[in-house]
Amino acid sequence: MLKQTALHARHQALGAKLVDFAGWEMPIHYGSQIDEHHAVRQNVGMFDVAHMAAVDLTGPRTREFLQHLLANDVAKLTLPGKALYSCMLNEQGGVIDDLITYFISEEHFRLVVNAGTASKDFDWISAQAKPYEVNVLLRDDLGILAVQGPKARDTVLPLLSDSIRSQAAELKPFQAVLLEDQFVSRTGYTGEDGFELIFPHAVLQNLWDALIEAGVQACGLGARDTLRLEAAMNLYGQDMDESVTPLVSGLGWTVAMKDERAFVGRPALEAQAADLPHRQIGLILQERGVLRGHQKLRFANGAQGEITSGGFSPTMKQSIGLARVDQHAEGDCEVEIRGKWLAARVVKPPFVRNGKILIDA
Repeated sequence: MLKQTALHARHQALGAKLVDFAGWEMPIHYGSQIDEHHAVRQNVGMFDVAHMAAVDLTGPRTREFLQHLLANDVAKLTLPGKALYSCMLNEQGGVIDDLITYFISEEHFRLVVNAGTASKDFDWISAQAKPYEVNVLLRDDLGILAVQGPKARDTVLPLLSDSIRSQAAELKPFQAVLLEDQFVSRTGYTGEDGFELIFPHAVLQNLWDALIEAGVQACGLGARDTLRLEAAMNLYGQDMDESVTPLVSGLGWTVAMKDERAFVGRPALEAQAADLPHRQIGLILQERGVLRGHQKLRFANGAQGEITSGGFSPTMKQSIGLARVDQHAEGDCEVEIRGKWLAARVVKPPFVRNGKILIDA
């Protein structure tokens, strides 16, 4: 039996195509994935992401615990509401999950974790938290709605309650505000500005209805994937997982090792950093076809690689991808598609952000 979010009936009413995603019945699109993609890049769109989970951590030693748990350092979080993106690693340096940590107060931090890893994340966090006497609470009483696009803020702010609207209006990127059970964060997974709203389910239902009334485009997971790919944002389970470290998946910038902080997986990362075997690159297909995950790559100097995420970019009208390749890969690149080797151009991601194409034609 697939799980359903509190907005499930609204997806059905809008004619969404529903699919199994990590055990949840979620909308892949509402008719046109391309139109939904363009709505977010050019105007405003919204996503039901209540299959993801909010986890509240409380207790006097919560910051100390998170410095042990995460590869990025929560010492960077000095202002209440500030957010930090990080990987949570196993002892081998593999990524258990990538998540966002929000600093609410010295005794209260909030994590937002991925849908497919939520259960194992909760178990891992709870086990790791015991020596620190940190309370770990899964907030299944809350849902999450992402409203994204250049007009997202102007659309959302008038619909928020008077008590939180002024504070939400002052948020800078990667900041949040919590007022009673209303949580507004200026974050997202699309490469566009906007909010992620964590509210009680009934409040979120009313907000969804108000946003639909305001003309906001409902968007499914299909558009969310093409948007995040254009923005070169990694997808857990494709671009990294428990067998892949952040150092070889384009996430080395999220690992803080300048001090002596002992976090889970650090010894493994230090050993790997001495001789990195792979690196992440961006690709644009130069011939007709579509880049997909697991397609093989070869380079002029004999190096090899594999596509981790690929697809058609609606903004660029080209096939793009992220790939993990041998560290020494150089020269002309080709990708194998249906038994044929096709030319691909190596580029530095991201491809698109804030509505602008960042790669020269």
